[in-house]
Amino acid sequence: MLKNTPFTSGTKSSVNPKVMLAMSLLVGMSTNGNLAHADERESLEQLRATTSNLIELLVQEGVLNKDKAEAIVKKANQDAAKQVQQAKADKTLDGSSTLDEKSVRVQYVPEHIKKEMRAEIEKEVMTNLNYKAGERLGMPGWLDRISFYGDMRLRFENNAFSESNAPKDLLNGGIHNNRQSDIKNTTEDRNRFRVRGRLGADLKVNDWLSGGLRMTTGQLTSPVSPNQTEQVSEGKYSFALDRAYLKAQPRDWLSITGGRFSNPFFYTDMVFDPDLAFDGVATTFTPTISDSWSSFTTVGAFPIEDIESSDTNKAKSKWLYSLQTGIKWQSANKSTVKLALAYHDFSNVEGHANSLALPGAYDGTVPAFRQKGNNTFNINDVFGAGKEKYALASKFELVNLTGQVDLLTFDPVHVTVTGDYVQNIGFDANEIFKRTGTRYEKENEGYQVRLDVGSNSFNGPSSTEVKPNDWQVSLGYKRVEADAVLDGFNDSDFHLGGTDTKGWLLGANYGIDKNAWLSARYFSADSITGLPLAIDVLLLDFNAKF
Repeated sequence: MLKNTPFTSGTKSSVNPKVMLAMSLLVGMSTNGNLAHADERESLEQLRATTSNLIELLVQEGVLNKDKAEAIVKKANQDAAKQVQQAKADKTLDGSSTLDEKSVRVQYVPEHIKKEMRAEIEKEVMTNLNYKAGERLGMPGWLDRISFYGDMRLRFENNAFSESNAPKDLLNGGIHNNRQSDIKNTTEDRNRFRVRGRLGADLKVNDWLSGGLRMTTGQLTSPVSPNQTEQVSEGKYSFALDRAYLKAQPRDWLSITGGRFSNPFFYTDMVFDPDLAFDGVATTFTPTISDSWSSFTTVGAFPIEDIESSDTNKAKSKWLYSLQTGIKWQSANKSTVKLALAYHDFSNVEGHANSLALPGAYDGTVPAFRQKGNNTFNINDVFGAGKEKYALASKFELVNLTGQVDLLTFDPVHVTVTGDYVQNIGFDANEIFKRTGTRYEKENEGYQVRLDVGSNSFNGPSSTEVKPNDWQVSLGYKRVEADAVLDGFNDSDFHLGGTDTKGWLLGANYGIDKNAWLSARYFSADSITGLPLAIDVLLLDFNAKF
């Protein structure tokens, strides 16, 4: 037996009055009789057929049960009969005879009004049917509060190394241990196929609380790369949770997010890799100043590495404390200008030397993950050769200025210019010398400029639809000195990640169909002051999202 499902989301179980009135009118208009005008008769016959089909659909879908539908039709017929009887009893104003008993006089309804009525009824019916889908099918209501999304990326990657590069042994400690890295190759070109797969769900808990979950491929030890290298010997790809958060929005201008979530700041990949997740809590304020001006401020605390300190473990937990404030202007044609100033304090990431009295006491100051470029020192220097452990020499307190101009003069083509400047004000050569016994040159600045022309659908949020023939081209230049940013968290593609690098980037995207596109990027980068290390990276991607 079909369930008599309420047509609206309220507590009443009757049909929406507006829809019922419209259906009654349509039934009444199409009840027996010969119409006074032939063209009106054809239109009303169409409405009568539409009404019958609509009522039948409501019964089939479970919005109305059969008895309720019959009652609606019966009432419409009764109303029509009363109108006929009333018409027989009335005389026209000019004394003419009463209506023929088989005729019904109907007020003329313009065609555009009929179309609007049909569209409104159809929209309301389908909206309510969709809302009640879970109940109609006997499925739990929470399914209506979850929306799934995902994407796949197939990549060909070419890494080209210069013949003049320093050997990897020199870069991995050796006589150049101030830039110690874990580089496995500096001379042999490499080609590989890679894949990235992501599957997520947006959760709506109630009007003010939402959340999200997302799974992704990638190495479990890397916070910046979700890529999985294709090889049969891999056995199975890793697929792990990289988003798990709740977001409260008690006001339109206020949101609070906690858990593991996407970067909450206005940023570029010079400071943070686009795939880097943030753990912790962030609060964002977005008050509107006027129709053209708005502001945004984000403050957050993010644990980097939890360390259980004790009498024998002197290392402390590592945190990132951040504050960013900015302003945005929007013109009448939707062109925008954004400018933001941020302060990022990476607390307790610098290394401390072990002593003979407490061997291993500061092992926790060694970074859990690095790429390359930051100045380092051996915290086990007192123990001699064979026991080397390298930690960061400098503290990291970043002041970051980011600006962007997005012109829509040639709408839908965007012309976007982005500039980014960062300085590590935590770098102090004298303080580093006291702590490490080594004096380092001050290399604590970085900047990037980039031009993007075309559609912004390729770098928009996951909900943005890529359309066939969408296109975008990009050109940029980047220079990041050794201790300008933390090398473990910035872009993992340019120079294969890290700092102490400068060079150019070229990019292009082209939509081949809905939500399917090709992209190509080329990076040509060299080291700045370290041992010679030139790396060119070519990325060819086929992307699809759903």
